[in-house]
Amino acid sequence: MTKSNAEKCRNAPVRHVDVEPLVKEDKVHTSLYTDKDLFNAEMQKVFTKTWVWVAHESEVGEKNSYKTAYIGLEPVIVSRDRKNEIHVLLNRCRHRAATVCEGKRGKAKSFVCPYHGWGYSLDGELRAVPKEEEYEGVFEKKDFPLIKVRHETYQGMIFATLNPEIEPLEDFLGGAKKWIDLFMKQSGGYPMKVLGDHRFRFPGNWKIQLENTTDAYHFPVVHKSFVSSLDDETSEVFDFLDGEGFVEDLGNGHSVMVMIPELVDLEENLDAPIPGRFESFAEELRKEGHSEDKVRRLVRAVGGSGFNLNLFPNVACSMAFFRVLRPISVEETEIHHVAIGGEGAPASFNQLRMRLHEHFQGPMGFGTPDDAEAWERVQKGSYAGYDDEWILVNRGQSKLKTSEDGNVQGAVCSETGMRAAYQQYKKVMTA
Repeated sequence: MTKSNAEKCRNAPVRHVDVEPLVKEDKVHTSLYTDKDLFNAEMQKVFTKTWVWVAHESEVGEKNSYKTAYIGLEPVIVSRDRKNEIHVLLNRCRHRAATVCEGKRGKAKSFVCPYHGWGYSLDGELRAVPKEEEYEGVFEKKDFPLIKVRHETYQGMIFATLNPEIEPLEDFLGGAKKWIDLFMKQSGGYPMKVLGDHRFRFPGNWKIQLENTTDAYHFPVVHKSFVSSLDDETSEVFDFLDGEGFVEDLGNGHSVMVMIPELVDLEENLDAPIPGRFESFAEELRKEGHSEDKVRRLVRAVGGSGFNLNLFPNVACSMAFFRVLRPISVEETEIHHVAIGGEGAPASFNQLRMRLHEHFQGPMGFGTPDDAEAWERVQKGSYAGYDDEWILVNRGQSKLKTSEDGNVQGAVCSETGMRAAYQQYKKVMTA
């Protein structure tokens, strides 16, 4: 399949669904969760037309390493070749379109199609074709590499796009860059590193999860069991609905929800008292010979940032981890929870970050099962609704203000972030 044919397949016609009347300023129609034709249109108009997060550079940190990912329904390979250059390649053999890599992450010298044995280097070049003499005068190997996908990085986050006419990544991120910079400070002065991840699926539409990252309103209800598992000092930290936090529309569908304002910049207030829950960790660092300044910096960073950053359409920098969504079908979504730490940081720092991750986001943690149950019920209720049933996203709409950066801002329990995402969704779906 040539590149032009691949593009034609991605742009194949689907039944037109008029999104304009389905997305209002204060509500969205439940058919956004249930319409199969709309889902197919989203894969073309949202995921193939915008920047989509595919990896963090540390996941392909060594030469000859790779990670597989998806741009909507398109399988891709993120690879680092022997020259230390990163590539994003369509995971599709140029012969019969079979995927050439099924591993989640690892190292390889080449990618070999399991169907007919065509072999590709990590930069995508076609290097080996069995019975090559039969192709004499038919084609040249140099003309059939794996198709390369445009990619750009920001702060180690790798984004890819199938849209050759899209604006540069930094322009797309816009106001979110400030918050990405702040988020990266939680590696404690070390380069950010992915420590591990786990994946799960829930029977619901991808936009249900997109809404969740800037939804503080659900926290004391859905995550009551998590809060009850905390000591008194920590539970007070998570009692933020009546605090000074906020949700801000950052443009292009991105938004930030600040829950704990004192933890926005982790390089400030280093002289503040060390929280009781981290005293033993601080003492361990001191015994390892770290300076008091370094101890305080690591202690402040270990628990993560005080905000969730939602990057449209598929990734969130969520307090202390990356949350990545992958649409599977109109009623099924895969979630990747990616634990992060510091490359070269003290082992005790990364170990504690993993334990904190496991407590809430891990597969046996308190947060993931409760969230997944709520998302499943939203999907179930959407099928049971009347044709004219709507999802409300109007909380806090009458109490908005302008942020210091000139953006629309609402209270921490407002639905400002959801409205931001849906207005961007409407924009790209009606373009």
